[in-house]
Amino acid sequence: MTAQPRERTTTWESVADAPLHIALVEPAIPPNTGNVSRLCAATGCALHLVEPLGFSIDDRALKRAGLDYWEHVRLVLHPSLDAFLAAAPRDRLWLFAPRAAQRYDRATYRRGDVLVFGTEVAGLPASLLQALPERTLRIPMREHSVRSINLSTSVGIATFEALRALDFPGLT
Repeated sequence: MTAQPRERTTTWESVADAPLHIALVEPAIPPNTGNVSRLCAATGCALHLVEPLGFSIDDRALKRAGLDYWEHVRLVLHPSLDAFLAAAPRDRLWLFAPRAAQRYDRATYRRGDVLVFGTEVAGLPASLLQALPERTLRIPMREHSVRSINLSTSVGIATFEALRALDFPGLT
């Protein structure tokens, strides 16, 4: 029997070699997190989940979305946004928000960077975005169309742009 996601959590130090770190702050929808976990399994990126979560990571819907892939996901749980920010190097964070000034494809990505996405409901806290405006990115979309792009879609877009900029390390 494969270990459940919570049983497989690890520390930031043990995933320091990841090409990128994907952080979901207070994710609320299990299939989105399951899709992101599958992306991380496919790319070798570390997945950081910042609590509180809107579900249990042992939830059936979450496992169903990434069932065959959990053994390949390097998962770090953080008890709060403050704990995550205390562990994360600020100069390696890229915060994603729909109204950021800088486009995601214009960032200078480096191996080990942390792509940070907020909850599906409210995004990242305004105070965090205001504290790091030079580290805040947006994915372009039509004006007056939708509030934002789906979380797992946004993560995929940003992750593959950053991996492209890094020449797809470890990928064939």
